[in-house]
Amino acid sequence: MLNFSKINILLIYFIFLFISFFSILNFQNQDEVLIDKKVNLGLDLQGGSYLLLEINSDPLINEKIQSKVIPLKKLLKDNNLNYSNFKINKKVLSFTVDNTEKFELLLFSKKDNLLNPYIDKYNSFELDLKVLNNDQVEVFFSKYGLLTINNSALKQSIEIVRRRIDDVGTKEPTILQRGEKRILVELPGLKDPERIKNLLGKTAQLNFRLVEDNDEFGIDKLVSENGEELKVSKRIVMSGENLIDAQPNFNNQSSQPTVSFTLDRLGAQKFGRTTTDNVGKRLAIILDGKIISAPSINEPIISGSGIISGNFTFQEATDLALLLRSGALPTPLNVVEERTVGPDLGEDSIKSGVTSLIIGFILVIFFMLYKYKIFGLVANVALIANLVMLVGVLTILEATLTLPGIAGIILTVGMAVDANVLIFERIKEELKTEKSIIHAFDIGYSKAKITVLDANITTLIAAVILFAFGSGPVKGFAITLGIGIITTLFSAYFLARHITSMIVLNNKQGQVNL
Repeated sequence: MLNFSKINILLIYFIFLFISFFSILNFQNQDEVLIDKKVNLGLDLQGGSYLLLEINSDPLINEKIQSKVIPLKKLLKDNNLNYSNFKINKKVLSFTVDNTEKFELLLFSKKDNLLNPYIDKYNSFELDLKVLNNDQVEVFFSKYGLLTINNSALKQSIEIVRRRIDDVGTKEPTILQRGEKRILVELPGLKDPERIKNLLGKTAQLNFRLVEDNDEFGIDKLVSENGEELKVSKRIVMSGENLIDAQPNFNNQSSQPTVSFTLDRLGAQKFGRTTTDNVGKRLAIILDGKIISAPSINEPIISGSGIISGNFTFQEATDLALLLRSGALPTPLNVVEERTVGPDLGEDSIKSGVTSLIIGFILVIFFMLYKYKIFGLVANVALIANLVMLVGVLTILEATLTLPGIAGIILTVGMAVDANVLIFERIKEELKTEKSIIHAFDIGYSKAKITVLDANITTLIAAVILFAFGSGPVKGFAITLGIGIITTLFSAYFLARHITSMIVLNNKQGQVNL
């Protein structure tokens, strides 16, 4: 156990120096970055914003129920069934049909399988059907259908929230699902939480509709950005789904902030056809039901790009471009809970954590020196190396360090010393019976290995379980504890053992005080 080949020695110190190099990166000057890696501080250490968002799937359910109207009408018409009074109220589609029995047979066989090809994904699992006594039929989503819509909306919302936050430039955000309808957002170091709230609170449903007095598709009365009431066609010429890119810009003539956008091939065709056929008319650009701009169509626009102008500040133009790039949320998001952690509180947490670490570290060093003399010094060197490697690994992973993470580091200090105490106490026992000091140290390391591994591996399993099933602070604690256990085993059974072997093998007197 005390003999090391040259290759093993080189490998041990190469690993140590390589990992330690990354820990130094945390102290480099930000203006002269060698490698852009460092340990990021969590919300509780550097301050920031905590938001708990909840999706509201009711508008989406009504929209999907609305999408069933045309297929149902086509089904009834093709089968010579008279119908009337199509209404949607509280997520239920109701209508009257002259032969309800025939209508039910059209939809379902004895095994409740759909027979009709017009209704997309219409089956007994997604939608439920109720026939009332007055020949009225009610169609609504089943529990399974509602759960499917909700899960899909939640996953899509998380992805779009992530895109919007990444576009803002916030580093190391935490975006997690919480329950069936909620999204947790933690933004360390955020200086403007209101801007994020405004960005996440907008669904960003964009569409282009013509300003017309009469239209076969119906008319909506909306107010423009300058307070003018406009009659807008319900027919959507083009939606935000056709946008490829959007960027803030400035108008060449007035120097006012604008948003320039680029369309995909289908969107360019729609936009070109609409602007060609409606020169002289106004085109309303509507975001979340509000007109943000209604310019006149002076000439056909067939280039696949355009400009949205309005009374924007540059910040508003930047945010609008960001919303359009990230895509529309499937449902509105409501802020359920909001907390802001100030940077002063974060600094106090760091000072408290570092102070406790230093105090514990000093007490451990003095105890080991008092108890084990020269080998206590070896254990202390291994302990320092252990902490340096722990920080190095966290830097390589670009992990986020939280206050519970600091607690995990402090616990690592205790466990690192514990491994050396077990080894040295075992060696003491062997020195009482063994005449050869080298043999005693060799057997001591061999026999203590099982005990040290058992203690550390069981703790590592606990850390893995905490990481798998925990969240937020628990994960931070589990990460530092798990990494600390691995670096502890390396420093105790490689670094400390090699230094110990050099002391023992170079002892010409044949006596070692332990």
